[in-house]
Amino acid sequence: MKTLTHGCETSEPCCPIDDIDLAAGGAMLTLGEVHTGFLRNSTSVSGDRMSRVLALAQGERVRRSERPMPYAISPERLRGIDCVLVAASGARHRTIGTVATHAAITGGHVLQGSAFTRIVGSESKRRLPWPHYLSRPGVVEIVGKIDWADLVAGFLSESHSRDAMDLGAICAEVMHLVQTSSDLDQITPMRTARARLRWAALDQDGDRRVHFAIEQGGLRTLRIPGDHGDPGALAEICADLAMHDWLLTSLESLIERSDIGAVSRTQIVRRFRPAIDYLLHLWMPAARVDQSVWDALERNPGFTRHWEALVNRIRDQLAAATVALLGESLTEMSDR
Repeated sequence: MKTLTHGCETSEPCCPIDDIDLAAGGAMLTLGEVHTGFLRNSTSVSGDRMSRVLALAQGERVRRSERPMPYAISPERLRGIDCVLVAASGARHRTIGTVATHAAITGGHVLQGSAFTRIVGSESKRRLPWPHYLSRPGVVEIVGKIDWADLVAGFLSESHSRDAMDLGAICAEVMHLVQTSSDLDQITPMRTARARLRWAALDQDGDRRVHFAIEQGGLRTLRIPGDHGDPGALAEICADLAMHDWLLTSLESLIERSDIGAVSRTQIVRRFRPAIDYLLHLWMPAARVDQSVWDALERNPGFTRHWEALVNRIRDQLAAATVALLGESLTEMSDR
């Protein structure tokens, strides 16, 4: 039995519906968001412990895999919503239904919270009883006529009105459930910022390219063709991309803070130790998901090329520090 809670539901309609025409239907759209950060535990958690902290729905199984890297994903939960989606043009669409959400842990260290839903046009001009929406888990219905491209552009924009559908808040909520587990020691391995990726997959003729962008406030946005399978599969593809973007950003931030050239080689090695212990071994794009989205992003902007350049810079610093230490040791031996 999936968990259902009611979020952003209001007693009054979010927009007037008496004069709205019947939705046109047609294209199918999936919207989602995923947040990524370190699990609050000082050491890598074992597979059994991952299962315990991800047991968010009683009686449902946590899915786990050990190859090519330890990975676990919680049972899916549902969140009921009755709110609005604001299009880029400013049009406000009443949206009613359920959002699917889950948490996942990769490599025993990286925690992600995902929320996603499939958007369809409603066949009714008014809100229907909740049993109707519960019979379509992970689907949100929009009342009124829909300009799909306009809706996607509005959802991916950084500014949201307070009454709009907030998948980010649902992601934060499911991550909080995991982070407060008594199985964790509440010690974060290293200081990094939590990353947010907001994504949309539109199954419609037209632009078939993958669009990835970093917005002004740090939000990542991704628009992909909607022909990559069911919403859960789409969510896992986007979570895989989000994790690797977070790894790249975290490593880049660590290098920027390390003051290369301004401090001693010993200090540089000490500052890079968290990256060596917790980040470098996690880079394994598309290990469990469809690779087509990754193929597009490897061409432009070239995630792996950027990652390899950063890793090589760290290794060069470690090599220089090793040579310097050997030189100092030889000098001390010759002076004896």
